[in-house]
Amino acid sequence: MVKILISGALGRMGKKVFEACSLNNNANAICGVDLKDDLSNANFPVYSSFDLVKETPDVIVDFSSPANIDNILSYITDKNIPAVLCATGYSEQDLEKIKKASQKTAIFRSANMSLGVNVLIDVVKRAAKVLYGFDVEIIEKHHNKKVDAPSGTALMLADGIKEVQTDKYYTYGRKGKVGARDVKEIGIHAIRGGNIVGEHDVIFAGENETITLSHQATDRGVFANGAVKAAIYIAGKKSGMYDMNDLLSE
Repeated sequence: MVKILISGALGRMGKKVFEACSLNNNANAICGVDLKDDLSNANFPVYSSFDLVKETPDVIVDFSSPANIDNILSYITDKNIPAVLCATGYSEQDLEKIKKASQKTAIFRSANMSLGVNVLIDVVKRAAKVLYGFDVEIIEKHHNKKVDAPSGTALMLADGIKEVQTDKYYTYGRKGKVGARDVKEIGIHAIRGGNIVGEHDVIFAGENETITLSHQATDRGVFANGAVKAAIYIAGKKSGMYDMNDLLSE
């Protein structure tokens, strides 16, 4: 059984990861770390700092914040513990730090831990091979507490299309834009409201026909389940960077 430390344990996603572990026969959430002042409501050991952790986890699952990345990388490289990084909004500098840390221990990173979203990305890339010349628009919708825009998933979808249609570039909304749409644009639009868990639409619009490929998450549990599966997958792996393509190809 894989022993998991949950980083961001008392947040919405951290709690979902704890629930997912309790339903998985191959995973056990043994402790957590959270920067919240009040840790009294935790139903398993939660510490305010990685330095205080007494347990020895096999893997860390992080759903905290990009601001916490230095603490996580310091801990996992010092202890040689793999990590599943699920936060979005990392800077280019953060990504370089993560890549460097992966030389010492295994790191699994994905902007979206849903298995369905990662299947969608694969389908979108296949569609892009056939539908060159169609206008491409990506619309993502999330709850009003989400701090980054566009979503990491929208960028994953756009990057997947750009792998196939290499001459494309991104347009983020169209405020102030003058003139007709350029066929080389990938339009990316962010909507924030209410408690929308996560919705992504990829629109291929051609002459007299439109194809829309969509994914809708109705419960955050899908991301937690994916993260726990990633943790089980990466436990014991050699150092390096891993992602959902590796997990889905197993």
